[in-house]
Amino acid sequence: EDFLNLIFKAMMKDSLNSSHPVSSAVQSSEQIEEMFDALSYIKGASLLLMLKHYLTKDVFQAGIEVYLHNHSYGSAQSDDLWDSMNEITNGTLDVKKLMKTWILHKGFPLVTVVRKGKIISVQQEKFLYCMEPENWTSDASYLWHIPLTYITSSCNLTHCTNAYLLDQKSGM
Repeated sequence: EDFLNLIFKAMMKDSLNSSHPVSSAVQSSEQIEEMFDALSYIKGASLLLMLKHYLTKDVFQAGIEVYLHNHSYGSAQSDDLWDSMNEITNGTLDVKKLMKTWILHKGFPLVTVVRKGKIISVQQEKFLYCMEPENWTSDASYLWHIPLTYITSSCNLTHCTNAYLLDQKSGM
């Protein structure tokens, strides 16, 4: 419950146009200090939980083990974690491509779901809580790769969860 409260606080900060990406190039030690704030840590943890849920616990755990084995007693970059996850998914999912849309963009998407009969359509757009006119920039090009999971009425006890990757502005 405490972590969920932290996530909502981080999302509120991240929904402002003055937010910053989880990962970005830095030129000075001051920029490094600015980068490591609550938003970076909480959003980063949330993104790892999202990835774990999408990949499944076992696949995610295997990717973490590969990452730790490959980089024990050494240094690593964020791409190294995604590369380790890609090793485990055997090319069925480009984890690096998916996660870069989350860590290199500030903010997060609003996903709208519309049901017309048996047809479900989804659409994404950048969510902004409050636009600050002095800091406003257009983010119309933002596109996240959003892992969606869902359950249908044909659910049985052995397989209930389905997955869909929304990697366009809209999909069905």
